[in-house]
Amino acid sequence: MSIRFAAAASAVALAASLATPAFAAESQETITSPAAGTGAEADTAIVITGAEGASLALPAIAPLDPARTMGQEDDTPAITISGAATLTSDYRFRGVSQSDEGMAVQGGITISHESGFYVGAWGSNLAGWGTFGGANMELDLIAGFKFPVGEGTLDTGVTWFMYPSGADTTDFAELYARLSGAVGPVSLTGTVAYAPSQEALGNVFPVGGGFNPGDKEDNLYLAGDAAYAVDGAPITLKAHLGYSDGNPGLGPNGTSIAPTGTYFDWLIGADIVPISGLTLSVAYVDTDISEAEANRIRPNFATLAGNSISDATVVFSITASF
Repeated sequence: MSIRFAAAASAVALAASLATPAFAAESQETITSPAAGTGAEADTAIVITGAEGASLALPAIAPLDPARTMGQEDDTPAITISGAATLTSDYRFRGVSQSDEGMAVQGGITISHESGFYVGAWGSNLAGWGTFGGANMELDLIAGFKFPVGEGTLDTGVTWFMYPSGADTTDFAELYARLSGAVGPVSLTGTVAYAPSQEALGNVFPVGGGFNPGDKEDNLYLAGDAAYAVDGAPITLKAHLGYSDGNPGLGPNGTSIAPTGTYFDWLIGADIVPISGLTLSVAYVDTDISEAEANRIRPNFATLAGNSISDATVVFSITASF
């Protein structure tokens, strides 16, 4: 693990060196996808403040406004709530389809405190790879803290991946740290996500006449994301590169978040915001998982039609946020 963490530290150091000048005071964000998934976007939260009363053109003395006299007119609430709902043509988690290359409905909500602490939840339907029976749903519970670091922002926390009413030994926790900033018009984010050794990430190995799922393994994910807002247009271009290093087996229930052990995933795409609160997205997603590697873990690692679930595809989605 020393080599893994050396690589992780290098990724964070690189992001820190690039993040100048940056936005030190970042707006609260809506959780719209699992932590460090496929270069997922976060929508700016809408903060609702009390509207001012209309002024009347009368020769009268207006009452004093305590907020104005105290210089608090522009204060934001201590707690804000934001959320988003997404319809996507394919749920890709780190380049691998979790919806059998079919459509998915997703939603998330975040409660943020002015101190930088936040909690949230995000969910999606599943199909094929990554299902464990029950509701066939992924539900992520998230807690974290954001604070300025130099000219950038560091976001640290933990995600609990759970699969309601699914098979035993499926849920696991993952720690994450994201350092974000900007170089001119380009926003940059470096991510390190580490899941400590847990049975849900372990290998299944034969013991006697059966199988023992008691092995525990860990998982490391490194990612870099870039976004460029086109000047004068409601368009943001984006790119993502990720690297997974974990259990190369099928896991205790026939799946693994790093199915071939180590692999790269990447994404290039664009977001279009035709009106406030609505985002149209398109992205080309791919991995370097070869057909030979995919064949070793079939039939799990394939659609019902037998197609690989890690090959290149174009994903379309529409997101409504508040």
